[in-house]
Amino acid sequence: MRHAVELVGTVNLALFAAIALVCVRQWRRERAVTALWAALAFVTLAWVILVGRVLPQDPGDLAGKVVQRVDLVILVLFPYLLYRFAAAFERSRRPLAHVVDALSVALVAATIVLPSVPADGESWPWWFLVYVIAFLAHWSLLLCIVAFRLWRAGRDEASVARKRMQMLAFAATALTAALVFSLAATDEGSPGALVVALLGTLSGVAFLLGFAPPVGLRLLWRRPEQARMQAAIGGLMAATSEQDVAARVLPPMASMVGARGITLESADGTRLGVHGSVDDTHGDVAQWEFPFGRLVVRTSAFAPFFGDEERKLLTSLGSLTGLALDRARLFAQEREARATLERADELKSQFVALAAHELRSPVSAIYGLSETIAERGDELSPERLEELRSALTIQIRRLRELVEQLLDLSRLDAEAVVIRPRRVRVRDRLEEIVESVSPLESAQIGLEVDPALEAELDVDALDRIVSNLILNACRYGEPPVLVSAATENGSLRVTVQDRGPGVPAEFVPQLFDRFARAADAGSPGTGLGLAIARSYARAHSGDVSYRPAAPRGAAFELVLPAPAAA
Repeated sequence: MRHAVELVGTVNLALFAAIALVCVRQWRRERAVTALWAALAFVTLAWVILVGRVLPQDPGDLAGKVVQRVDLVILVLFPYLLYRFAAAFERSRRPLAHVVDALSVALVAATIVLPSVPADGESWPWWFLVYVIAFLAHWSLLLCIVAFRLWRAGRDEASVARKRMQMLAFAATALTAALVFSLAATDEGSPGALVVALLGTLSGVAFLLGFAPPVGLRLLWRRPEQARMQAAIGGLMAATSEQDVAARVLPPMASMVGARGITLESADGTRLGVHGSVDDTHGDVAQWEFPFGRLVVRTSAFAPFFGDEERKLLTSLGSLTGLALDRARLFAQEREARATLERADELKSQFVALAAHELRSPVSAIYGLSETIAERGDELSPERLEELRSALTIQIRRLRELVEQLLDLSRLDAEAVVIRPRRVRVRDRLEEIVESVSPLESAQIGLEVDPALEAELDVDALDRIVSNLILNACRYGEPPVLVSAATENGSLRVTVQDRGPGVPAEFVPQLFDRFARAADAGSPGTGLGLAIARSYARAHSGDVSYRPAAPRGAAFELVLPAPAAA
């Protein structure tokens, strides 16, 4: 039995020495406070086990007694160092931290001032019994706190981190049990001593698996994350928009690293998607930069120490996310281009149908009137002949207006409209436009413009815009029609306002669309005037907008930049 205990003791020495080497190497690689406390804890424990195997149980010389006392002090410090390792991840409550610090300092001081350490077979004095009870309470309390903290915190972590933390919690519990059983196993060759040694082995294996699990075990533990990652990759291939990509990839990303929240942002900082609570104040915030933007992850404080490989997986999945976002953008562009082509084809069909229909009416009327006048002009009375000529003039003007609108559309679609601004007196030009439109309509048109107002603008564009607005007001509104112009905030504003019923609210979104006409529009028209007016305004770096007039009616406002007052 003694040989078995010695063999297991040798194994334990090798185990805890390996744990110490792993922790020291991790500290040298990361230089983190958590890794430092772990390295100190297991270097001291390996030292205690080594000295315990080399030093006699009852050293006779002074040097041996000093080494024994130092070894005992280091043994007292081990649970405190392990507690500091667990407490370094998150801030402890001050009362508990003070109690732990005070208990550790008191026990170290008591170890130093102990009169002596009883040898094997000697009876324990009362003061040594009190010391042993305090020592046992100190170890049990701190290791139980460590086990509880790691086990509780591991519940919200990713699979590998959770298993590693659970292993450390189990190891701390097993080490506490070994200490308790060691009090009853006073004989090194007893079965109790073997049980204590085996508990130490179990604890050492669990510590080693917690700090440095082998690759095969990591892969086994990571199977849930691998399944989520494969599902996320498969889902990315089916995503058709940036928001769809974010919705498919963020939940498995958060699960992969045990994140409380994760945000996917574009390069300009726009949030494409959010999962969980990123704005929570608990935990650490980590950012991964990618060509498409960045990932902002709210992880727990344990993640950097226990989840290093998971963070690498997150980086890989982030790169795939960038490809999926590019694919989604290309898909969106292709879909938009297809919709634009379909809309253009629809507009073309509408244009051809409308042009054929609208041209047929005035052409047929012109043909019929002209034939009547030519063949029966001598038979008609002067009044009837004048009436036919007046109708012929109206149809010719209607045909001319339609042809001009169609030509305007073709020029605007081909982007062949050239804007050549020059200084003009706004009132004089608006008067010419009103005079050219007035003979076509019977409505009264008023003008309210400062005679001294001048502006840099393209005359042809102004004619196209304002004439279409006036014609629209005369046809669909009610008199009087008022045309006004003024400068405001460095822009020229021309307003055409009528006193009609206004535009129905449900039709306002389509008001400037080509061929759009309200269902209850009683006047003839092509539905092109407002579309042409806005297109010319935007070619002039301006715009045309609509607002309800007060107390009633419709008001269309043209805004052109860079006017200059005389």
